[in-house]
Amino acid sequence: MPTVFSANRSSILVDGEAVEGLQSIAFRVVTEREDIRAIGSNERVDVIFGLRTVVGELVIRSAAVKLDALLDARGKFQLVANLKRTEGTDDTRTLSFDDCFVEGKSFQMDAHGSAATTYAFTATRLREE
Repeated sequence: MPTVFSANRSSILVDGEAVEGLQSIAFRVVTEREDIRAIGSNERVDVIFGLRTVVGELVIRSAAVKLDALLDARGKFQLVANLKRTEGTDDTRTLSFDDCFVEGKSFQMDAHGSAATTYAFTATRLREE
């Protein structure tokens, strides 16, 4: 049976402080890659892997003053996501994003909802516990 995490029970910490109003977190691990070509063929014979980074986004209802300050100061921080299951056991998964920087932000407000700010971030590595 799959493990289903609940946004209502999960939490996000920035340098140990809870982020209020979190709506979503999304991330992807990006690894540089170069194909090694076979001589006289249109196929590759191997792959060389390079730099690996993490790129992500946090969507916060209204705004997060701490993330705004980190963007302005170009400050480094650690982001920890504590993911918890919806029902059943108290299984958790902790994701730690090391050496993060806020790369940018965008703001959105529509007539039928409240404001939301999207913070784009990068991290040196992701550790799963």
